[in-house]
This record gives sequence, C-alpha cells and structure tokens, in this order.
Amino acid sequence: MAYSWQTDPNPNESHEKQYEHQEFLFVNQPHSSSQVSLGFDQIVDEISGKIPHYESEIDENTFFVPTAPKWDSTGHSLNEAHQISLNEFTSKSRELSWHQVSKAPAIGFSPSVLPKPQNTNKECSWGSPIGKHHGADDSRFSILAPSFTSLDKINLEKELENENHNYHIGFESSIPPTNSSFSSDFMPKEENKRSGHVNIVEPSLMLLKGSLQPGMWESTWQKNIESIGCSIQLVEVPQSSNTSLASFCNKVKKIRERYHAADVNFNSGKIWSTTTAFPYQLFSKTKFNIHIFIDNSTQPLHFMPCANYLVKDLIAEILHFCTNDQLLPKDHILSVCGSEEFLQNDHCLGSHKMFQKDKSVIQLHLQKSREAPGKLSRKHEEDHSQFYLNQLLEFMHIWKVSRQCLLTLIRKYDFHLKYLLKTQENVYNIIEEVKKICSVLGCVETKQITDAVNELSLILQRKGENFYQSSETSAKGLIEKVTTELSTSIYQLINVYCNSFYADFQPVNVPRCTSYLNPGLPSHLSFTVYAAHNIPETWVHRKSILGSMLFSMTLQSEPPVEMITPGVWDVSQPSPVTLQIDFPATGWEYMKPDSEENRSNLEEPLKECIKHIARLSQKQTPLLLSEEKKRYLWFYRFYCNNENCSLPLVLGSAPGWDERTVSEMHTILRRWTFSQPLEALGLLTSSFPDQEIRKVAVQQLDNLLNDELLEYLPQLVQAVKFEWNLESPLVQLLLHRSLQSIQVAHRLYWLLKNAENEAYFKSWYQKLLAALQFCAGKALNDEFSKEQKLIKILGDIGERVKSASDHQRQEVLKKEIGRLEEFFQDVNTCHLPLNPALCIKGIDHDACSYFTSNALPLKITFINANPMGKNISIIFKAGDDLRQDMLVLQLIQVMDNIWLQEGLDMQMIIYRCLSTGKDQGLVQMVPDAVTLAKIHRHSGLIGPLKENTIKKWFSQHNHLKADYEKALRNFFYSCAGWCVVTFILGVCDRHNDNIMLTKSGHMFHIDFGKFLGHAQTFGGIKRDRAPFIFTSEMEYFITEGGKNPQHFQDFVELCCRAYNIIRKHSQLLLNLLEMMLYAGLPELSGIQDLKYVYNNLRPQDTDLEATSHFTKKIKESLECFPVKLNNLIHTLAQMSAISPAKSTSQTFPQESCLLSTTRSIERATILGFSKKSSNLYLIQVTHSNNETSLTEKSFEQFSKLHSQLQKQFASLTLPEFPHWWHLPFTNSDHRRFRDLNHYMEQILNVSHEVTNSDCVLSFFLSEAVQQTVEESSPVYLGEKFPDKKPKVQLVISYEDVKLTILVKHMKNIHLPDGSAPSAHVEFYLLPYPSEVRRRKTKSVPKCTDPTYNEIVVYDEVTELQGHVLMLIVKSKTVFVGAINIRLCSVPLDKEKWYPLGNSII
Repeated sequence: MAYSWQTDPNPNESHEKQYEHQEFLFVNQPHSSSQVSLGFDQIVDEISGKIPHYESEIDENTFFVPTAPKWDSTGHSLNEAHQISLNEFTSKSRELSWHQVSKAPAIGFSPSVLPKPQNTNKECSWGSPIGKHHGADDSRFSILAPSFTSLDKINLEKELENENHNYHIGFESSIPPTNSSFSSDFMPKEENKRSGHVNIVEPSLMLLKGSLQPGMWESTWQKNIESIGCSIQLVEVPQSSNTSLASFCNKVKKIRERYHAADVNFNSGKIWSTTTAFPYQLFSKTKFNIHIFIDNSTQPLHFMPCANYLVKDLIAEILHFCTNDQLLPKDHILSVCGSEEFLQNDHCLGSHKMFQKDKSVIQLHLQKSREAPGKLSRKHEEDHSQFYLNQLLEFMHIWKVSRQCLLTLIRKYDFHLKYLLKTQENVYNIIEEVKKICSVLGCVETKQITDAVNELSLILQRKGENFYQSSETSAKGLIEKVTTELSTSIYQLINVYCNSFYADFQPVNVPRCTSYLNPGLPSHLSFTVYAAHNIPETWVHRKSILGSMLFSMTLQSEPPVEMITPGVWDVSQPSPVTLQIDFPATGWEYMKPDSEENRSNLEEPLKECIKHIARLSQKQTPLLLSEEKKRYLWFYRFYCNNENCSLPLVLGSAPGWDERTVSEMHTILRRWTFSQPLEALGLLTSSFPDQEIRKVAVQQLDNLLNDELLEYLPQLVQAVKFEWNLESPLVQLLLHRSLQSIQVAHRLYWLLKNAENEAYFKSWYQKLLAALQFCAGKALNDEFSKEQKLIKILGDIGERVKSASDHQRQEVLKKEIGRLEEFFQDVNTCHLPLNPALCIKGIDHDACSYFTSNALPLKITFINANPMGKNISIIFKAGDDLRQDMLVLQLIQVMDNIWLQEGLDMQMIIYRCLSTGKDQGLVQMVPDAVTLAKIHRHSGLIGPLKENTIKKWFSQHNHLKADYEKALRNFFYSCAGWCVVTFILGVCDRHNDNIMLTKSGHMFHIDFGKFLGHAQTFGGIKRDRAPFIFTSEMEYFITEGGKNPQHFQDFVELCCRAYNIIRKHSQLLLNLLEMMLYAGLPELSGIQDLKYVYNNLRPQDTDLEATSHFTKKIKESLECFPVKLNNLIHTLAQMSAISPAKSTSQTFPQESCLLSTTRSIERATILGFSKKSSNLYLIQVTHSNNETSLTEKSFEQFSKLHSQLQKQFASLTLPEFPHWWHLPFTNSDHRRFRDLNHYMEQILNVSHEVTNSDCVLSFFLSEAVQQTVEESSPVYLGEKFPDKKPKVQLVISYEDVKLTILVKHMKNIHLPDGSAPSAHVEFYLLPYPSEVRRRKTKSVPKCTDPTYNEIVVYDEVTELQGHVLMLIVKSKTVFVGAINIRLCSVPLDKEKWYPLGNSII
C-alpha cells in the first residue's frame, strides 16, 4: 500500500557499499528491460485511454540530450522493485489512509532495554547502500526509478493480467528485483551548463532541532533562489544541504584559517628532516664527520661537531669560518646533499634520525633561506578560499542529477499544473511528472503524494462521468485543493530528501505537516517506522526490517560487530531500498548523572591486592583479560594508577556501557595521570566508543611532536573508523598536523588513498582525504596529482609486462618505459611517493628491468633531480598486498627507535615500503645488497650446508683488516636485532632468498607476507621450524671460525638485552597491533594474533626469566637443521630456474651487480722476495684512493690467475704470461721481476672488465701482509684484553624467601688434559641437607666458553645470612672447577664474574 512520510526525518549514518569505480545506479546506468511503475500507476492506466498524451513535447524539451534514447511514456522501461508499508497493507481511500496513519504504531524503547550508548543515536537514519547493478541490453530506458505502493488486490490482479506488462506492484506481487538506473545527462543543454563532476558524499547526523531552517536559507541565499511557478523555491547550497556535512566543511575551513600562508613556522614549504628526543646514551661522546658544500666554493669544508651540537650553532661556525661578513645563522639552512630534506635549526645534530643511522661522512649543503623557497608552500590567496567537499571528491554522481534535473522536472510539473487548473484535463501528464520527480528523489513515493494523486484522478474521473454536473465550480475547487496538497507533498519530499541525502540545493519555506506519534509510549526515544520503499521481490514476505537507518540489508555482507559505527556505510545517496522513519521533535535533553568524586573514605588496599593488580596489568590490553579478571580489576578500579596498571586496562574492564558505569569511567578518566602520551593509544581502539574517552586520548597524543606522531599515522587512520563523526578531535588532530608538516601531510595522503579500498569506510576516508587536500594547498596537491599519475603509469607498465610472453617481456618493458619519459617531459620533476624528500626528473632507461618472480615486479631507476644526488632505484610490485609489509616494517622501526633511545644501535637497515592501492605499491631498493641465496650459490651446490660460506664472502669483499672488523661488528649487531624482531612478530617463510647482506656487514630481512606465526605448511608440516633464523654459518662468522668463542656469549647477551628492552614497551606494540585488527590484513584479524605476540613478549616474566627463555630460542634456532635443508631446497630450485639469458638484476631482487669503485687498483709492483719464503714475491698494491697494501704471491699463483682469466674472458685478448721456459739461465730472478711487473701492468690496463673482476681483485687485495684478516689477532667485540682465567658469570636475586640464580656463561674452562669439556654446573645451598640442596644445569658439549642462561631456584630461604652457595663445574664426572659464595656479601640483581678454583672447599 501507500505509506506516509512525516515531518523532519533526520539523516544518520548508514550502510556503505564499496563502489570500486562503479557509478551510482540512479545516474548513468542503463535500465533493465523489466517495467515497473510507481504506486499510482494504476490510476494512470485507468485514465490513459481518456486523456491525451504529450509525448513528443516531453521527449524533446525536458529530459534528454540529443544522444539519449527517447522516452516513451506509454511503454516506459523501469526496474522491478517493491514498496512495502510497515503499518498497513491495504488502502482504498485517502480518508482511510489518513486514519490509518494517525493510528500508526510508534516504536519506543524503555530505558532498561536501550542498546549500548555507542549503538544509540538521537537522530534518525537515512542511508543509501548501493546494490550490484544488473544492466540490460535494452537501449530504451526511462528516468523513472523503482517504487511501488500497494493497491487493493482486485486492482493488482487486474493490472498483472495487462498484456502490456506495465506491472503495478503491490504487496502480493512477485516480480524479480532489479536495481534501477538513471540518466545523468537527461537535462537540456541550457540546464546542464553548470554540471560538473558528480559527487558521492555522505551526510553526518542531522540534529533534530534543525540547525538549517528554511527561513535562514531564504535570508542568506536570496540571490541564488530559483523560484518555480508552483511556489516551490530551491536555494543553491554549495557545501551541501546536509547540516552535518556543511558543519564539517566549516570546521575544516576554520582549521585551515589558523595557519596563514605568511606564517613561515608552519608554511615553510620545506620538508624537514625527522627528529627524535636526543639519545643521550647513544651519543654521549660522539662526533660526526661532516662535509659542508657552499655555492661559491669548489671544495667542501670539513667539520667534526659533537652530536649535541645545535644545527644553528654549526651554521654560525660555518659562516664564521668562510666569511668575514656579519651573516645571521637564522637566514641560512642546511640541506642533505642529494635530496630536498632540511635539518631543523633548533634541534641537535644527533636528534635527527639520519645522524642516528648514518655513521659515515655526511654531506650537507649550506643555503640561504630566501634562496631556497619552499615550492610546496600555500599561497596567500588560498587563506580565505572556501571548502566545498563536492569540489574535491572523485565520486559526484548524485550532485549532477540533483539541482538542474529537479528544476527541469518542477518546471514541467508547473506547466502541466497550470494547464490542468485551466482546462481540468490531461491529469495523466501531471501524474507522469510527479512520477519523474519521485524517481529523481531516490525513487521515494510518500503516502501524501499517493493520496493526492489518487484523489486528483478520482475527481477528474467523476467529472468525466458528469458526477459534478450540478456543481461545476466545486469540481474546480476540489482540483485546486488537491493540487495544492500534491504540491505541498512534493515540497515536503524535496525537503526530506535534502535533509537525508547530499544535495547542492535546499527548498525555501517548506510547509509543515503534522507529526504523528503514539502519546501512550513512556520512553524518551520513540519514532514511527512508516514504510520501506523499493523492496526487492525476494524480501516481500519477510516479517520485519530491523534497525533505525537506511538499510542495504542483504545487498552486502555485514561487517564485524565491532565495526558497526556511524561511518561504516555510505549514506551519500538514496539506496535501492529506502526505509522511511519519522523522528518527531521532542523537548528531551540528555543529562549526565552526577559522579561520586569523593573517594577519601577508601581503605588502604592489601599488599596482595596491589600485587594482583600489577600482575593483571601485564596483560597490556583488555582483549586478553578473562571476564573474571575484568571483574576483579573493575572492583579495585580506584586502587589502580599509572604505577601499577594502565588506563585502557581499567576502563576496558568495565562491565558495560550503562549510564552509571560510563559515569564511573569518566571519573577515573579525570583522575588519571598518564605516564606518557603513547599510553592513550589504547583508548582509540574499537573497545572504546565513548566520545569523552576518545577526546582525552587525542588530547594526550597532541603532546607528541609531529615527527613522533608520524610514526603512528597508520593506526590513527584506522582509528578514524570508530569515531562518531568527521568533526571528531582525532580528525581535527590529523588535519592540524598535516598543516604543520609536509611529511605528515604526504604520508597521510597515501594512507587515505590506500584506505579508499576499504570495504565499509570508503566514504569517510574520501571526505577526510578531500579535507586534507583542501588544507594542503594547490602546490602540494599538484605534487599529489603527479605522484598519482606516476603510480598509474607504473601500474599500466606492470600489467603489460605481465601479459607479454617470456621472450617479449624485455622488449615490451623497453617500449613502455617511453611512457615514463613522456611523463617527465610533461611534469619536469616529481616527488617520489616513497620519500617526499626525493625529487626525480627522469628515467635511467638502461638500468630498468623486471624480476622473474611470480609477481614480475619492475625495477625502475629514476634520475635524481638534485645534481648532488645519485640515481634512485625502486621496485614496483603489482599483485601483492604490501599493507602487511608496511605494518611489519613500521613495528620494526618502532623497536629500533626504542633501542636507539636506550643507547643501543643494532645497525638495522629498514627499507621503505608503500602500498599505493589495491595489491600494488613501491619498495625501496637497498644498494649493494645481495641475497644469502646468491652467496650460497657461489659456494657450490651444497653452499647452504657449509659452515664458512658467510665468513668467506665477507673476507673476499673486505680485504683490509679495518673493513673486515667493521663488517663483522655490523653483522654482529644487525643479526641480533633481526633475531629479536622476527621472533617477537613471528615472521615466517624465512629462507635464504629473503635474507640479504651488504658488503659492509649489515644483514636484513625482506618479504613479510607471513607473520604472527602463520607459517606455510607442506604435507601438514610447518616449513618454518626454528623460532628465527640464526644458523651455524652465522655463528661461525661471529666467532671467526671458532677462534673467538666468547663472541657467541656476547651475541647472546646482546640479543637478551635487546629483547628485554622491547619487553618494557609491550603495551605500545600490542596497542599498535590491536588498532590494526580491522584493517583487513589477512594475518591480523583476531585476538589469537594479539595473543601470539603477547606470548612472545612475555611481559609477565622477569628479565632473568626472559633472558633464559630467549637463550633457549637461540640454541633451538642454532640446532635446527631443517633451516639449512630449506635453504638448500631454495638454492637448488633457483639454480634450475635461472636462465643464462637473464641478467642478475632481473633474477635477484634488490641485488646490485656493480662493484664498489673503492676496490679498483691503480698499479701493482714486485718489491722483492718475502722474508717468510724465497718462493713468495712481496707485492705493493696501490689503490685508486692512493692507499697501499702489501701482499705475497708465488709464481704458481700468478700462473693460476692467468688460467682463470683465460677461462673467464675467452673472447678477450689477454697479455702473454711469462712462463718459466721464457727465462734465461742467468739472472733469472731479475728477469722474472721485470716480466711479472710488465704482466701486471698489462692486466691492470687491458680493460675495465678484467681489472675489476673478482679474480683480479681477490688476487691482489686478499691476504694483505701485516693487515690480513686471516693472520690478524681476533676481533674483540666485548672486552679488549680478556684474561685467560676460568670464570663463571652469575646473577643472584632474592625476594620473598625465594633465592634465584641465573647461570649465564663460563669462559676459559678446560679438562686436565687441556681439551674442551662438556660441562654442567651443580649447586649446593649450605647448610641445607644434601637431599634437598642440590640443583643442576644442562651440559654444553665440547666447549671452553659455554653459555647457559639457566635459572636455579631455592624456595623458603628465610634469610641469606649464614648461607653459602657451593658451585661445582663438572664434565660428566670429571671435576673442572668450583667456588663457594657467601650469600650475605653478594651484590644482588647484578651480573658478576666469579673465579673458579681448582678444588672443592
């Protein structure tokens, strides 16, 4: 039946459909061939034979541009859909309908059954999910969209029998549902001049009080009012008719206005280098080696300032050194050579991240500030620009349809109305125009419109039957009365539509109508559910439609319960199914209950209670607390503080969201003192929908610096999902910081672009992105556009390379690279999406290639726009979801920052990674890095099984002792760091193809498609068997082939120290992961994933327990043979897959084939025979940097070198080798010196390829005399001059009658015959009886410096006075050493080495 629409229904957020480039169905999709009419079509058919039509006039003048197909009013094509009233199912007269409406049941909720506050809105819903379009091939289409009203059953059955199939759909009809379409180009040309892009946006909550009243529009926008003949007036509203959206636009505008273009502090237009708090422990006495380039100088200036030196002080020193002019430091800045990154003058050098990671020579460029204008700054004319969301959003379909279209239809309606009032004829044309107006307005046909049309047709029908013969004037008066009601109903429908959806117009002086509400409902929240429009046939027999919003119902799968928030579905346009609800205006106002602030009468808690609270706080997140523990924590909530618990845990333990509980939560919130701002991150998860709690969290995060906030932007973007509106404090914080920092704006832009692929929150992210672009200004937006175009071209190239056959791919790539060259010809320069500080201007065509892995990623080398910079190589990947890689690398970066602040530089290489869209993105290439698999392959078929593979490779590439020692140290630290981070995060799929090494010793991991323990399986067996990758060949290199076994102890100590440092920040890591739970990552989706990381962090353990645990994991990894077997399988697979035609750069991602220029040789000269042997020649080698080294070679080695060169360079003409038969019988030594010198001179000048080949470089640079790696003394990473006495290292702690001993290491222990023992440690606590006092560790086989990290515990030790700990070291039954320790004199909780005696006392 028809249904009624009441006064002032207000919009609210509703379901969203992901569009994925699919345009809104009303706008420009073809109609199905199915024919459906609005609810009053029966009237049309009844009078269609009596009243003439004006089809040609309608076709030509009203609805279509010349390219549009004609619309036939007698056989219009409409999609089939249903309309169902939720009150009644039949209506036979207008009087009966109104009577039914007055008794419509209103739905109310008593306070006791109200849903949780986060799911309750004071406003009504008006949403618009978009269903999947099922288009038809029929070229004819109508602008009418589906709607239906129920008529009585007799009329319905009569119409169903109509051979023309103009179905009039009522409740009993059973027509298949299809979605409707609407032409976006149906208006005449003169009406379409102002139409631009179509805007799909979303209204926020409409206040019941109606902040935008018709009178206000009339007074404010008189000049834009369009007055229609039937007194329907529309006013233009550029920022949308929806008050919430208009309010958001105004809020964004006010935020932008706070940052004037003239304010150089926030609008410098420069990209500032990121900084952190100064790491005092890391840089206590550090000096940096800096080269300063000045424009008027050809040679750089050399400075060695301390790490705590302010940048502005360094500038002052530079100015004082190079000129006598009185130049001011504040007028100068330092940029990083090769980029557009500038140091911050008011920060220390050591505060900049680039100084914390780069210990080599740092090159800077001194510039005058005015000579380095910020090209990305906002301009003065942008200060007062207006923010209209529709100007920036990509999807703008509904706005194109709205105003111009509706004006055209209303004018046609007015034309026919005047004709009707004049002649009392042609009512059919009036009804057709009303149908079209309803179709434009979301296919909604209100009951008032239906009733007016019914009565109008009835009057004219009776008039035709001479029913009013005796009273002709009464018929005309009735027509005027009914048409007035019809126009009023249309006016009200337009007003409701504008308030519910986004439109660029608003009606003026809307007539009010009566709101019907059952006065018997006692609740403070009540409304009337009147009708659901356009119900698909498959829904007709459902008993009810749940909810108070516009529903997409079964059109889309529902999200998780935690994600049902105001922004989850788009309400920017009408949906195929529209639920009509009346929210009557009320005088109710919510009052917060008074909270009990006075807690002075609290009793002092028991000590055990405080301890239990502290133990519960180790759970770090409320998701990991059981219900019982939550109840306990909430019971003692007022005893919790920042010393024994965290605020998210306390508030997350609340039993519910009733008013009293929320009031208690707010009381705790006001009293809480945060230990640090990052503690508040846990309050922005889905567990806390309360706006007050989220507001306090944002206030805390506002204390972070821009560069600190930059680290956590991915999580904050996800947290936007759980906000209640786009004017939330979190959104405001993001916009404020984007105005203060280009780094923040740039990263936020790409995060939001990527978030547009979200299934449910696309609309919110689109609007936030539009606000960001408005704040950024034209210059930065132009850069965003260029970067977006660059990504689009790379994506197209990747697709073409993939689709090409194997033998054509290289040619296709070369051809497609030309598109990039054309791009740079058009734009000149473009910033790199991976790093906004890098500006590129072209392509190094010859350096571009592709990799032969499954995804066929591209290797693209850009030309740096900065003349002082090197070329920049990146990898473009399509087909892989890089968001997970981004998250893993972000967490690793967070852990590295924690280590640096603790004074621990783990030499981590953390490359950049950026997801730029669905399953595509960019990855930074690390120069001079090779995979471990390639190193294994160079060592032969069984390279992965050899112990010395890594050590041999580093020796070959670091011939000088100093270089080798540096490489060993870098490997030592970086290997430990990656062991810790990959263990905590559970990184899987580890093999030698995703572990990389640089020649300077840095090890790092790549490819994080598997983490959180989600290991791949083969035949039901996990491929990743070890906790992390630490193999015997890595230990072999660290211990220098066993020469320095104490290095392994140092490595274990370093790992455990790094692990314990991270454990102190478990809450931060768990919060960051929890905030990403609903990001749609495949392997981070539930509490079990958080539990996995929690179990690896073990925050409940003491440092001693954690040290023992991680040591076991190191040993477990070291002894895991399947890791080597897995590496061997990968090596064999790669060797069989590599084609000789492929270049190395194509086969091995992130490998550099170029040899370092520092390894080239200028000349080599024989000085004479070696002192060691008369068969060895002493050769002096001069390097390209004029350094010299000595090496010793035999004649046989020279001959072997020549044979190797002949095999490797068979196509080249090599110099002749002076064989022994060329020598004379006298003075042979002198002649051989001369001949070999001549041969070496020719070899080093024959060609660049030969001179810099590995065999030549290895021959001359390896085994340097007095500097050789093999013959040098061991590299000491711990003690510089360790003694050789046997010792044992212990940590002894005592608490609550429990004595704990951690046995860490022993060194220099031997059996009586000098061999290495398989030692274990026995403990006896005296004077306890022997049967209860003995404790024992496991034995370590055949080692003079064993590592244990095992814990021994004695309970019920009431005091230490009078107790002696006797320690005995044995190898099986053989005595090795012993010591007695008086416990009363032991330094507790400290590491100490104890000497071992040679007898038991």
